[in-house]
Amino acid sequence: MIVLGIESTAHTFGIAVLRDREVLANITDSFTTAHGGMIPAKVAMHHEEAYLPTLRKALNQAGIALRDVELIAYSDAPGIGHTLRIGAAAAKSLALELGVPLVGVNHCIAHLEVTALTTEAKDPVLLYCSGANTQIIAYDEGKYRIFGETLDVGIGNLLDTFARDLDLGFPGGPKVEKLALLATDEEMRNLISLPYSVKGMDVAFAGLQTNLLHKIKTKEFRTEHLCYSVQEHVFAMLVEVAERALAHVGKKELVLGGGVGCNKRLQEMCSIMCEARGAKFYCPPNQFLVDNAAMIAWTGKIMHERGNIQTTVENATIKPYERTDDVEVTWK
Repeated sequence: MIVLGIESTAHTFGIAVLRDREVLANITDSFTTAHGGMIPAKVAMHHEEAYLPTLRKALNQAGIALRDVELIAYSDAPGIGHTLRIGAAAAKSLALELGVPLVGVNHCIAHLEVTALTTEAKDPVLLYCSGANTQIIAYDEGKYRIFGETLDVGIGNLLDTFARDLDLGFPGGPKVEKLALLATDEEMRNLISLPYSVKGMDVAFAGLQTNLLHKIKTKEFRTEHLCYSVQEHVFAMLVEVAERALAHVGKKELVLGGGVGCNKRLQEMCSIMCEARGAKFYCPPNQFLVDNAAMIAWTGKIMHERGNIQTTVENATIKPYERTDDVEVTWK
């Protein structure tokens, strides 16, 4: 089966083409700024303009014609309403034009499902670290359950806000990682003390965010030191709750998902923790960690084939606030 997937939950607009288990194309076009962050209306305009060029690139790279597509999958939740509507409109118009089935996909679940395509993980705990989402997810009794999450802002939004306060532009996570690497070994030993908020299985970043803004304004610390210290604190928090989740659910596999998962230091800390407790750590390639349409296409495919799930064009809505554990998983 040839599936065309569309991703538009946040700053990335993507279109992918999948044939069975082979990713023929996975094209993305992301909204960026030199200063500041995202304005939803502007991001939606970016996605609207990116749609046709991205579609052409995906079809050309896949070496297929549009008429060859047999299923359309699109991200319907959760995300920014302005941007979700662009992807949904594109998906509905294509499904109508081609006369093929349509499937709406939960973006968070797609991050976990794609690990079956890109890694050897069988029944993992997902440490999901993206812009607005920070969750520890695992499958149990018919749903993907959330065993821990952020109580306020997502890890990616924290890093982006921190970068914006430093006037580094958007997205900020990769820039923070690069600056953190500039600290020397000797300087690294002088870790700046920051709030560390772990509450049972959950984490909180808002207090840390306020503390960082104060430190930036006082100009007492070098930017490289702050970036290094932020990563060490927040990643330790995430790995702590991920390890607690592994113990709680009795699973032996951990996978990373979400754009923040591209960070090499976070990957290293996850690997160290898993090795210490006799668990296996898996990390998909970067193109499947960041927001991408291949994971939407893959999840839509298995939902349709295994769960007999189809969304009518009339009922193809968006659900900006749908939680991971709101979805009944009928395809497993």
